[in-house]
Amino acid sequence: MTEHVTPSTPSEEVVERVEPAHPQKSPTPPARQGIVPCAVAIVVALALSGGVYYYAHQQLQRQSTETALLQEQIVALQKQQTQSQQQWQQAQEQQSKIQNADEQRLAALARQAGEMQEKLATLSNSDAKTWLLAQADFLVKQAGRKLWSDKDVTTAGALLKSADTSLAEMNDPSLLDVRRAITHDINQLANISQIDFDGIILKVNLLADQVDNLRLADTESSNDEPMEENDTTLSASLSEWRQNLSKSWHNFLSDFITIRRRDNTAEPLLAPNQDVYLRENIRSRLLIAAQAVPRHQNETYKQSLETAATWIRAYFDEEDPTTKAFLEQLDMLSQQSITMDLPTELQSQPLLEQLMQTRVRNLLTQPAATPREG
Repeated sequence: MTEHVTPSTPSEEVVERVEPAHPQKSPTPPARQGIVPCAVAIVVALALSGGVYYYAHQQLQRQSTETALLQEQIVALQKQQTQSQQQWQQAQEQQSKIQNADEQRLAALARQAGEMQEKLATLSNSDAKTWLLAQADFLVKQAGRKLWSDKDVTTAGALLKSADTSLAEMNDPSLLDVRRAITHDINQLANISQIDFDGIILKVNLLADQVDNLRLADTESSNDEPMEENDTTLSASLSEWRQNLSKSWHNFLSDFITIRRRDNTAEPLLAPNQDVYLRENIRSRLLIAAQAVPRHQNETYKQSLETAATWIRAYFDEEDPTTKAFLEQLDMLSQQSITMDLPTELQSQPLLEQLMQTRVRNLLTQPAATPREG
């Protein structure tokens, strides 16, 4: 391409000459001025494309990393799900086993209950009066326990009468021998002499409370006077000063040595304040006797009362009315026996035991009757 340059006019040349003589840079040609912006634009575009590529590359790597993590989490969740399914299956299997075992147990219990119901039905259908027989046996056994353990004859007789009433309701002639034995036992208990144990205990306790009212025996008797009795009274006369001096001297010497008459059978004197211990010992003996009454310890009861009576006669005044009444009560109580002549066995008990063995226990051990077909 050829450029057409138009010649400058003379006026322009004049103007150029008038401008100062400072050197000026030659203006950039128009073609060069268009290349620079293009290059800058290209550089900017390249930088932007590079930045976009780097950003896209970073995002791609981040997405790939997140995708790998998500895949790992998915694999872990799948494993957990598999384990959960296995555990659930195991739990289901255990539950089914437990359910089967429970069903078997329930079936066994139902079978046992059915067998027991059949046995009870057989028992009630075969002999409804067997329960009365069992009740009579129980009452006779209770009568034996009350008789030998508690020594309660009254309650034992009442239990035997109740047992005879139960047998009478059965209206069974085969039980006449048993009823005859029960009647014999009732009559035997009725002939036993009753002892008022509570009254004996109350009397002994009353005596224990009256021990403090007993009066000790007077240790000074008429024979305890000095061997030589002289008139030791001082005279008021001055002329008898010699006699008064002699009497005073004898009185002074009599405080050192005193000779008294004493019989060989005299009891030793009690030390001062020893009567308190004596009374407590007597009271303890009476309490021991009271405790021996409900236990039916006849020897202990009598020995305690006799010991208390011996101590009272030795140390207390037997002529005192209170002591006399006290000793009379002790003698009366010591003659009272606290043991009862009880029978060693009841005739009706082995007979009822044999009936229970043949009629009740053998019936319960029989197998249940099979239901009839049709």
